[in-house]
Amino acid sequence: MCICINCYFVDRCYTYHAVETQHEQRHLTENPDFEPHEPTINVNIRPQQDYIEMEWDVVGCLSFAEARGKWVKLRPGEAVPT
Repeated sequence: MCICINCYFVDRCYTYHAVETQHEQRHLTENPDFEPHEPTINVNIRPQQDYIEMEWDVVGCLSFAEARGKWVKLRPGEAVPT
């Protein structure tokens, strides 16, 4: 699971914006202004019958500042990305 959903900077972060793009998800912001320091992204590649599924997860970041439930507060009632 992406650590970004519990990060203070999730709605301002360039890296999370890129992850949203890869997952074809609506952006928390169209204009991120925060450049995280050394984010680590795992990309899981799963071949399917007629396409390749790719899942991007930020698993580490030196800029991570815990803010439990930050994503949920920004998108109340929506399913949390997994």
